[in-house]
Amino acid sequence: MKSKAVVASGPGQVAYREVESPAPGPQDVVVRVHRSWISNGTEGSYVRGERIGGDTPWRPGDPLPFPHIPYQKAGTVAQVGEKVTKFEVGDLVFASVCRVEGMFFPYAGHISPGVCHESQVWKLPAGADPEAFSGLVLTQVGYNVGTRPDIRPGDAVVVMGDGMVGHWSAQTLQHRGARVLLLGRHDDRLARFDLNEGDARVNTQNVDAVEAVTQWAPGGIQAIAHSAGSIESLTRLLPLLKRFGQIVSAGYLGTDAMIDIQSLRDRELSLHAVAGWSSERMAATLDLVAGGVLRTRHLITHRFPAEQAAEAFQLILEKRPGVLGVVLEWDGR
Repeated sequence: MKSKAVVASGPGQVAYREVESPAPGPQDVVVRVHRSWISNGTEGSYVRGERIGGDTPWRPGDPLPFPHIPYQKAGTVAQVGEKVTKFEVGDLVFASVCRVEGMFFPYAGHISPGVCHESQVWKLPAGADPEAFSGLVLTQVGYNVGTRPDIRPGDAVVVMGDGMVGHWSAQTLQHRGARVLLLGRHDDRLARFDLNEGDARVNTQNVDAVEAVTQWAPGGIQAIAHSAGSIESLTRLLPLLKRFGQIVSAGYLGTDAMIDIQSLRDRELSLHAVAGWSSERMAATLDLVAGGVLRTRHLITHRFPAEQAAEAFQLILEKRPGVLGVVLEWDGR
């Protein structure tokens, strides 16, 4: 079956072109895509050739993971296999990865129509805006970060990183009753974080992070949610954690991420290294987006027709100012 896809063919090289999808099987759902949301961090590092798996850095001697088709989308069901019972033609759905032929990985994200196993598909509420759900795997990463630490209402939590995962981590923590300080390096991104009473946002280009956190929470913080930033910037904040404090890290740190476990023992700090997705977390994230708890569309800064995917990725690879959420428009093709 012929499909159109966004293909990374080499470091920094992205093109919209025709690819071959396998014939749908009895447990497959064929999805025609409306919107797909680029994951700036994960997809950007894949396209740069920095990793060969979800959290596996590329090392000398490893093959470069090209060609491949990254990530996620929302669309309409066009066909269902004979053993599929949860979906019907016409359903609005989110789909993570679909099957594809001739690629480094046998699965694909930005592809339409996509042949997806039913386990990779989630039904959206009737009348839902597909764009709001088109980055659901990425939104789920923020949900995973925000639900992992053991916190109580009123606890002070610092979120490192003003990218999309940082925002969704902060939103999840707010929903759980935490006071949240969002640290970032971009005023335009930080301004998209709506503050509850006791929350704050700080641009670390202008203010020292340790000083800002100390002033905001002089009694110490319960958790650090690390979505971006170096291991050095994370380590500087560790002395501000209370006893039994927690570190939750989802930021990609490459091959040089070293943390001294022994140094965590004095205050019995714990480290959660979160990754990936689960069906349960995906369902919970979908419900929170549907209920307006996790807000997504306000983080979109750029929209491109799928045919202009190369231009969309260039914005991300060059880390141009003002770029946050980048969505590709397919309109059910």
